[in-house]
Formats: sequence, C-alpha cells, structure tokens
Amino acid sequence: MSDTLQPALIAAVAERLAAHEFKGWFYGDSVGFEGLVAAADVLDDPKWVDFSHGFFRAWATRRHPFHPDDNTAPGHVMCDIVERTGDAVLKDAVLDLARHLRGRRRIGDVSVTFEDTLRSLRQPNGGVPLSDAQQQLMADPGAGIWLDCMHFDAPFYAHLSCFDPDGDWAEAAVREILGYRPFLYDDDTGTYRHYWLEKLGHSQIPGWGRGQGWALLGMLDVLKFCGDVTGADVLRTQAVALAETMVRYQLPDGNWHCMVHEPRSGPESSTAAFMATAFFRGIKQGVLGDSFAEPAEKAFRAMTNKLDQDGNLRGVSAAVMSALVDEHYWHVSLDRIVPWGQGPVLTAVAARAAFLG
Repeated sequence: MSDTLQPALIAAVAERLAAHEFKGWFYGDSVGFEGLVAAADVLDDPKWVDFSHGFFRAWATRRHPFHPDDNTAPGHVMCDIVERTGDAVLKDAVLDLARHLRGRRRIGDVSVTFEDTLRSLRQPNGGVPLSDAQQQLMADPGAGIWLDCMHFDAPFYAHLSCFDPDGDWAEAAVREILGYRPFLYDDDTGTYRHYWLEKLGHSQIPGWGRGQGWALLGMLDVLKFCGDVTGADVLRTQAVALAETMVRYQLPDGNWHCMVHEPRSGPESSTAAFMATAFFRGIKQGVLGDSFAEPAEKAFRAMTNKLDQDGNLRGVSAAVMSALVDEHYWHVSLDRIVPWGQGPVLTAVAARAAFLG
C-alpha cells in the first residue's frame, strides 16, 4: 500500500470510526474524537466536526450527575470544538467538568483514577492462575492510578488554559502529568507501568505499547499549550526519553510487540498508529529531533500495511482492562474495530501531513 493514504480511504477510516457506539464516556473516546476532527481537517470536510460538536453538545445538556468514567471524556477535543464554534453552552459544560475532575481525591499530584479498581482489574486472560495472595487482593483491591489517564486530565487542563487563563489550568496540567512518573515509571524497561495500587504501594505491568502511546501523546499535548510553565522543561526531557525508548523497541517492520519488551506478548497494531502520531507531532512541535523522522515513517508504513480496503485497522487489541499478572496482556483478543485503533490512524495522517507541510 502507498505510504500516502488516498482521501477515499481516509474517509472510510472516519466512517468506520463514527459507526462506533460512543457511550459518553469511555476509554478511547479522547483519541477517537480527536481522529474525527483530524479527518475533517485533512479532508476539508466539516461533517466530522459537526458530528463531534453534536455529540458533545448533547452530552453538555445532560452531563449531571457526573459518572466515574467522566475522567475519560475527550476534554482536549471538546476545547477544540469550543474554539471552532464559539459554543458558550459547551464551554460552560467543559469548565464544569474540569472543575469536577480537579476536585477528586489526589495522591501526590495525581487524581485517583478508580476508588474501586475492580472497574478495571480482571481475572487474567488465557487462564493464567493467580496466587492466593493475588486472589485475596482481587476481593478488594482498593484505589489506584492508571497510565491511560495521562491522555485525559492533563491535556484537558492544558487546553482550558487558552480560554480560562486565570484558572491555574496550565500549572495544574504540568503538575498532573509530571506526577505520574513517581507512581508508574519502570527503570528497567524505560516505560511506564499500567497502574499503581494504593494497597500495594507500588505499580505493576511495564511495557504495554498502547499505554506508552497514551503517555507520550499526553505529554506532547501538555507541552503544546504549557511549554513555558514551570516544570515544562522536565516534561520535555521525559517526553524525549520515552520516545527514545520506544524507538529502541521498534521492530524492523515498524511495529511493536503488545508489551514492547516481551516478544511472547505477540503483535498489536495500534501502537504504530499512536507512535506515528507522536513522532511526527513531536518533531513538528520542536520537542523531538529530526532523527525521529525515520522511525515515524516506519511506524506510519506499518500502520498503513494493516489497513484493509474498507478502512479498518486490523490487529488492534480489544479493551485490555488490566490484571495482576503480565501474561494477561499476552492474550487480549485482536482485530477489534475500535476508537483506539481508528482514531490514531487519522491523527497519524494529520500529523504526517503537518510534518511534511
């Protein structure tokens, strides 16, 4: 397949994405709606902005009561739509949501993802047994902090700083995203672990490929709006280090293992789309150097090679959820047509187009 996607295929990717039954809200909505807006810009077709605006406006009028998964709302993209449309109702709603999210319990500088982590933790895929101690923990695992959220709260707060400059949003964004590292960073692999449990006092499961995508895109989003805020220089260093780590784990065909450091975890396609987006975007922003252009192109080619003629990105894993053992991640079913596959295809197309000028 050509490295440059034809408009008809880009439109097909967007159509398949828009056919997803978005619930308002769930994991993947952030990059899913970001992908639709990217498709609108690349194709010069406003219908995907209109689609997103309509969905967001409907949510805005029925947002109360707030729900536990509202932290997964595509706040960054909703801010973009506010800027594009001037919708005052949506603007009030996103500010209301952000204040709610900022009011949650925090540990250190990070908001708790789940007060009850059984919303995510599962018995392992593949029939992998848990120890007696692990089964006891599963009965009541308590609260925790999840890697995915590096793509949610902090970029949302960062973008809010554009139209509520007196709300301390930029500073909150930088504090929040820097706060994940003490909880989740794994020195041995150079990656971020999937989650931290309050009862254990430590994090688990390094190397999840798509998770590194959530983290790196979140860092770049915050730097886009908050590059001059105290701590941004540290964040820039961390973003470059994570990008360099991902290049080291990139396979010759441009893809990554599901768990980037573990060949036994098998292939998974969404990581290439996430990393193509991040590498091209990072270079364009001036965060990453020109040496990332080749890995970005490799990731982009790997992504396009997994697209079928109907616009489906093949080989994407289902919602991983989480478990207490690494082997769970080796057995997640593939070939799901989901926002966290389709969305980053479209953001990668847009990021590459912006990079190429």
